[in-house]
Amino acid sequence: MQEHMDTPHEAFEAGSPGVVIVHGTTAGLGQEIVVGPHHFMADEPVASGGTDSGPSPYDFLLVALGACTSMTLVLYARRKGWLLAGVTVRLRHTKIYAADCAACETTEGKIDRIERDITLEGTLTEEERTRLVEIADRCPVHRTLTSEINIRTRLI
Repeated sequence: MQEHMDTPHEAFEAGSPGVVIVHGTTAGLGQEIVVGPHHFMADEPVASGGTDSGPSPYDFLLVALGACTSMTLVLYARRKGWLLAGVTVRLRHTKIYAADCAACETTEGKIDRIERDITLEGTLTEEERTRLVEIADRCPVHRTLTSEINIRTRLI
């Protein structure tokens, strides 16, 4: 659920922990992004009206899930003392018809589908590999994406 609020508040300050600043103009779809000391671009592909100067918003969503998945698996394996040598996460976002998804609650219209393929490198038992796949669903970004999200929008 999205809430719109116009109550006074302190503006998010660039460089503050947890603050992401995104700025664009009407000249195109490219967006300047600042996250702490990091600066990069987001855009849409040419076919969607952008100039492809950076990843798309959905690409960034997949980046967040993939990075969190990999980090979570590395931390878990490290804590267990398992011989995990590397993790590769490949992701893809598509829209599918709800009727084509037997495991989904929604039955009409289209829904978002994220496919996530994980490759584990290292000397791992089948039990360790199976457990790491289970742990992937417990990464914080996965939990956020599959939980109720409350977005509060303010006009300042």
